[in-house]
Amino acid sequence: MDFCEGCVFGQPEYFALAIFGLTMLASIGDGSPIKNLIAGAFGILISTIGKDFMTSIDRFTFGINELSEGIGFIPVVVGLFAISEMLTQSTLLDQVFKRVSLKAIKLRSIDDYKKTWKTILRSSGMGSFIGVLPAEGGTVASLLGYAEAKRWSKKPEEFGKGSIEGIAGAEAANNAATGGAMVPTLALGIPGSATTAVILTGLIIHGVRPGPDLFREQPEFLYVIFVSMLIANIMFFVFGFFGAKIFARITLVSNKLLWPMIFAVSVCGTYSLNQSLIDVWLMLLFGVLGFFMRRYGFSLVPVIIGLILGELVEGTLRQSLVIFEGNWLMFFTRPIALTFFILSFISLIFPLIKRKKN
Repeated sequence: MDFCEGCVFGQPEYFALAIFGLTMLASIGDGSPIKNLIAGAFGILISTIGKDFMTSIDRFTFGINELSEGIGFIPVVVGLFAISEMLTQSTLLDQVFKRVSLKAIKLRSIDDYKKTWKTILRSSGMGSFIGVLPAEGGTVASLLGYAEAKRWSKKPEEFGKGSIEGIAGAEAANNAATGGAMVPTLALGIPGSATTAVILTGLIIHGVRPGPDLFREQPEFLYVIFVSMLIANIMFFVFGFFGAKIFARITLVSNKLLWPMIFAVSVCGTYSLNQSLIDVWLMLLFGVLGFFMRRYGFSLVPVIIGLILGELVEGTLRQSLVIFEGNWLMFFTRPIALTFFILSFISLIFPLIKRKKN
């Protein structure tokens, strides 16, 4: 077999790419690498629920017909993030929060922008680059943005005491990383952050599978996304700047009013997708599960990514084995697939080695 004969992007390459995305779980969440991988494996397990696409046999449905099509993304996402956060906040009822309304609605002056414009530009470029790297996300960008702002500042002694340059550096890098994270999301189908994991979920629900084929088959769709993001940023600046004083007042809303509203919206949104009460019960189940995961140090993001990539991993693996007539060693004869396997191995052991050194 000619080595370059495998220089195409087929099912084996998609399988290797999905494996690479799963190994990113070791560093994408807030928990330890091992806990992140466990959470990701749980997400893959969830993705196997439903009808087998090759044999049409129901798996893990327990006789519930509604589960034959599998567990949807929306009940899992809403439950893990919204409901679990409500349960977490409910444990803080005995704490007294002090709200200072005047500071909450105060905008920065022109002089503040004059002091920080260089820091904002520097951190924005840095955050965009870091956002492109899979699994790095806004946390890493914020830390580096803050560190570089302090290194280039004329008054580094003010950092740690409310320096406006430190705030601008960290936040500019964090915001820029959000846009950069769309690159691996659209180009590889690997969420670059928790935010893009939710965006990827929405795209899949609407029948769009981001990845290399998207650029070849639906290039016009990409232009729509780029233009939409550009318009969204412009509109966000306009409405955010003039409406910041109003939007900030949501922090003054009592939790006694806010939580029931969030719960009602979550239930209605989950039910409206398929008009199924099973989805609502699943949302509540994953909400309780997410609450205990937070309590014991498990990140929620790997579960979502495992759920997203699980179907891709299983499908491409089985199709590849059919192509290779059951000889799994043929994976290593494909240059692109082999490259992704090597990157997967590196990304898997790097966080573990780094953690041991620390």
